[in-house]
Amino acid sequence: MEEVYVNGEFSQSHNPVALTNNYMGPRSSKRSFSSAVILSLGLLNIFLLVGLITLSVYLHGAATSVSATSSNISSMTEDENHLKANLSTVINKLSSMTEERDLLHTRLTEKTRELERLQSLSKQKKTCASGWRMFSCSCYFLSEKTGSWDEGRSDCRDRGADLVVIDSSEEQMSTSNLTLQELWTLELIPCHPFCLPKE
Repeated sequence: MEEVYVNGEFSQSHNPVALTNNYMGPRSSKRSFSSAVILSLGLLNIFLLVGLITLSVYLHGAATSVSATSSNISSMTEDENHLKANLSTVINKLSSMTEERDLLHTRLTEKTRELERLQSLSKQKKTCASGWRMFSCSCYFLSEKTGSWDEGRSDCRDRGADLVVIDSSEEQMSTSNLTLQELWTLELIPCHPFCLPKE
């Protein structure tokens, strides 16, 4: 039969209780340390991940804000350029209108002078309507009707004129253009009406 040799050390080293006491103690502390390290690293990773997500959201919001601000600045720059172009156009139009106004003012002044000159010439060389006679730059109408002063005045008013009496020697001298028959009529009938147009 076999002899079993019992070694005291061997029996102690193979003792399950002894193995548990000897190897579990240091192994347990290593395991709890590595668990703590793994847990710490896991928590650190979670915090880093949360921080990165938060930072990413913040940066995305900031980028959107910067993009919107950049778009606003670009739009405002376009508006400014458009307003500058409009201002330049308005200034050019104003300058053109000022020149046109000055030209019109000059033309108006010239036309006013021309009108005054023509009116002066018209007074100097006045023509009379048909049936009227010129005496000393005035037109007279010698009516062929005889009648009272009131009838003569009414006849003159119907013609758009006023009844006048020639009492100045100059006007009487200018009647020398009348024929002898007309003068005889004037001398014989003192109430013979002369009409002078209203001015």
